[in-house]
Amino acid sequence: MSNYKNDNRIVLTLDAGGTNMVFGAMRGEDYIVEPITLPSNANNLDLCLNTMVVGFETVINSIKEKPVAISFAFPGPADYPNGIIGGFLPNFPSFRDGVALGPFLEDHFGIPVFINNDGDLYAYGEALGGALPELNARLEAAGCSKRYKNLIGYTFGTGFGIGCVFDGRLNRGDNSCIETFCLPNSKLPGYIVEEGVSIRAVKRVYGDISGANTADLTPKDIFDIAEGNRPGNVAAAKAAFAEMGTVAGEAMAIAAQLMDGIVVIGGGITASHKYILPALLEAMRGKVKTLGGDTINKVQMRVYNLNDEAEFAEFAKGEARTIKVYGSDREVVYDPQKRIGVLISSIGASKAISVGAYDFALSQLDHKA
Repeated sequence: MSNYKNDNRIVLTLDAGGTNMVFGAMRGEDYIVEPITLPSNANNLDLCLNTMVVGFETVINSIKEKPVAISFAFPGPADYPNGIIGGFLPNFPSFRDGVALGPFLEDHFGIPVFINNDGDLYAYGEALGGALPELNARLEAAGCSKRYKNLIGYTFGTGFGIGCVFDGRLNRGDNSCIETFCLPNSKLPGYIVEEGVSIRAVKRVYGDISGANTADLTPKDIFDIAEGNRPGNVAAAKAAFAEMGTVAGEAMAIAAQLMDGIVVIGGGITASHKYILPALLEAMRGKVKTLGGDTINKVQMRVYNLNDEAEFAEFAKGEARTIKVYGSDREVVYDPQKRIGVLISSIGASKAISVGAYDFALSQLDHKA
């Protein structure tokens, strides 16, 4: 569980979008001021940087205490430990040649600045103040002694994002390049997985199956069609979300087997999880073969749907039994079942990213102290 839930320090935050920037301030993992929204001016570097200065200064002027840090997520590739943004940035084209954003803000405001990938901060927020502590509390309440320390966080939305936390520590990698969008697509060989796990993917598949023009449709519209609350092809709408689940599940099976942790999913599209999750779980629970003729589980751990109460009860129970210690009458508890689970975020991606940004900044300050 987070050590910063009751912390009194203030951290400035930013939701950096290509259209708008939303500035805020957090104390104890909660916002303390009304968010301030300004146009991003993402095509003009001078205007964009000035917008950041004005936004943060406006927040500072609205609070009584001095903030200890600035911490936020930025979309796209970067040298995050050094605060340098650069590379292919569709939403921030003026940053492509490399911008020392962190050092610029540190020079102006005189406080530390921490910038991270949004998928990383999402996972960090879920691990410290969201899905992981919630799950462990549920296990304790169920009388289960097993606790989880590792988490893989995925965001479903415009793209397919990922973040990994091991034993309370965010894994940023040696190159700030923990990514999932570029993995192979199981439905479209030769293409990236994000072409099957994104807003555009749901629209594309629905259009391909139904023959409808999807230019003006949103995933919410397609969900409403699936629910029968909007005119359209119900079967095609359900199939579009199911295909997304299958493609995501194939990619997530790889990460789950390599990282061995709880999987939590957030983002706007997860509102349609009733149509996504069954196919996703089926893919993760799939089988693979050996040349010797054996069939084995794709993920060696048993995969549970932890949003389903019946499956959670089985997950908490496991297969615990007592065994004797050789040469004595003493007994110990042994649970041979290896298991992980998939959860839909209860706090939402936006809140998790904010919590992650706040906790990351304070953890870095405390580590350096």
